[in-house]
Amino acid sequence: MPPPTADAGARVEALEVFVELLSNMDGETRARDFYDRLCEAVCRLTSMERAALFLYDGSMDRVRVRGVHGADTGEIREIDATLEDAPIAQRALAEDRVVEVSEDIERAVPARYARTLGITTLTCTPLSAAGYWFGVILADRGGGRFTLTDAERHAMWTVGKVAALAASARIATRQQERAHQLAARIDLAREIHERAMQRIFGISLALGGDHDLSPDERARCRQEATAALGELRSAMARPLAPVERRSDTTLHAELQRLADRYRAPSLSVSWQPGARVPGELEPLAQSILSEALRNAQKHARPASVHVRVETGGGNL
Repeated sequence: MPPPTADAGARVEALEVFVELLSNMDGETRARDFYDRLCEAVCRLTSMERAALFLYDGSMDRVRVRGVHGADTGEIREIDATLEDAPIAQRALAEDRVVEVSEDIERAVPARYARTLGITTLTCTPLSAAGYWFGVILADRGGGRFTLTDAERHAMWTVGKVAALAASARIATRQQERAHQLAARIDLAREIHERAMQRIFGISLALGGDHDLSPDERARCRQEATAALGELRSAMARPLAPVERRSDTTLHAELQRLADRYRAPSLSVSWQPGARVPGELEPLAQSILSEALRNAQKHARPASVHVRVETGGGNL
């Protein structure tokens, strides 16, 4: 449920801040810059001094820090937590409201982060829309104790909805890209069937007859075979690769993170000395790793998982 409505002056101020922040963005603005500005909006519209935006990444099955304002970016982006690790996030998303915690803060978020960041009072804003949970924004006053006003709750809840809509739009865009890629593959299969396969079928009928082929018929078969080969070459040259997905981490770093997190099953890694994953293959390699781990947990009950990374002969 939304928090109590802010007064007209606060609503106007919130609108002006959004317009100012978003009007400076252009088509080249990265998603991280956009989420950084949403964190900035939280701090400008409230008395918060630090804010970090966390989004769930379904492709890697993990929570990632996507936006930061007012805090050490490197320190915040190293946070590695799940929804199960943060009861404050569970409450905010389940109740669709801004949650504020001052007591037993180390039970609301992983104790190691509460101590490292010096958190005393912490707020959690849900990023949810239409029943879907996308993430949260965690914010505080730089370590001091405080109590939110209704106007601040409303402003933070509103920013959370904007962030949720942005996240849902990105998901919809990716789904649309996948739909276009699937349609292109279907068109390719249809074209091969209607053109090249029809020629090959005709040749097979001619060659399967009981009589010897005349010179003209043999010439026609050669022409049809040449045409079918050309059509196949043309179809295979069509670009059908998925749109490249950029990654803000590496396979090596991801394996280190997973090795630290995995307890049951345990995860061990063998990395060949000197082995390097080409930058253009990083997203694919990480996606394969994520899918392999999901399959291992879904279809088996492994006591341990071992990952080996080697290169040689131009292969990874």
